[in-house]
Amino acid sequence: MTLEVLGMVGTKEGSESLGWRPGPVVDAAYLSRFAQAHELAGFDRVLIGYSASSPDGFAIAASVLHRTERLKVLIAHRPGFVQPTLVARKLATLDQLTGGGRVAIHHITGGSEQDQQRDGDYVEKDARYRRTGEFIEVLRRTLTSAEPFDHEGEFYRYTGAFSTVKPATPDGIPVYFGGQSDAAVETGARHTDVYMLFGEPLAATAERIALIRARAAELGRTVEFSLSTRPIVADTEDAAWARAREIYDQAVEVKSRAGTDDGWWGPRRRGGERNAVSSNRLQEHAAVQDVHDERLWFGITKLFGPTGNSTAPVGTPAQVAEALLKYYDLGVTRFLIRGFDPVNDVLRWGEDLVPLLRSGAASRAGTAAA
Repeated sequence: MTLEVLGMVGTKEGSESLGWRPGPVVDAAYLSRFAQAHELAGFDRVLIGYSASSPDGFAIAASVLHRTERLKVLIAHRPGFVQPTLVARKLATLDQLTGGGRVAIHHITGGSEQDQQRDGDYVEKDARYRRTGEFIEVLRRTLTSAEPFDHEGEFYRYTGAFSTVKPATPDGIPVYFGGQSDAAVETGARHTDVYMLFGEPLAATAERIALIRARAAELGRTVEFSLSTRPIVADTEDAAWARAREIYDQAVEVKSRAGTDDGWWGPRRRGGERNAVSSNRLQEHAAVQDVHDERLWFGITKLFGPTGNSTAPVGTPAQVAEALLKYYDLGVTRFLIRGFDPVNDVLRWGEDLVPLLRSGAASRAGTAAA
């Protein structure tokens, strides 16, 4: 199985433990440095996040692609605000302008009612997943159809839809997706190429993969899997756990400033509660114990609540690589890793963690082939 290593870029320096530095929301120089650090460190692709108050992901993607030579992008997108026919043309145009094969889309259906409503979306959650499925269906058809087509569905209606611009390579635009509710599993199994998972314990991850694979098989499809975590790496295991404690203490301080500045936590606290099943599943694991499977740490998960990707494998580079490769053994072929010291962590991982992940996956693939 081919391994893909993903990171995540932002337009302003900071994290849960560092807080957010003063300055413009879009710092072009920082974004360029962050993207180039990923390329230098040997990452394959970077995720560009989405919220109802964040900078535009397509514009960020264009900047990242312009400032790097081979790094690919994964543009997070919420269906419901832009027509899928237009999104298809935007993706295909960007793909053509950047040499082909560097653009993918990640569909997020929305885990916070408050954030959905900021952009005027009051559709209930299960219906949003049906809308996402129909969105992907129309998107794919627009990207591939050689003739104009009509479509009439629950959420979208078109007469003579057609795009003259198509993706630059036969592989087209890969479709990623995330979500863990029953409605999400149905949509993902039916429509996605890559199903993105948060870093749950091994047993829980195996259960989710089996569930999604089984439903996809019933539909005559196969789905790949990605896992998102926040590695904490140091030269010794003791030093790694010491760094985890330091990150936690710093994050407590950042959180204590909530509402008193423009730091990381304040805007998210004011955003309201998330109702995403995937984030709530992490909270359930955190309530049981702080560390699962020897080194998967839920400290930040417990501190900040259901905020998404927050679980951290802790240890030496070799220990963390081996911990992640246990998910590879379950069928995960893509790993999204992002740090608490974003740029410096990426550069460090390029020296040790990323090569160890690749060599470990290659070794396992060779053993399986033999």
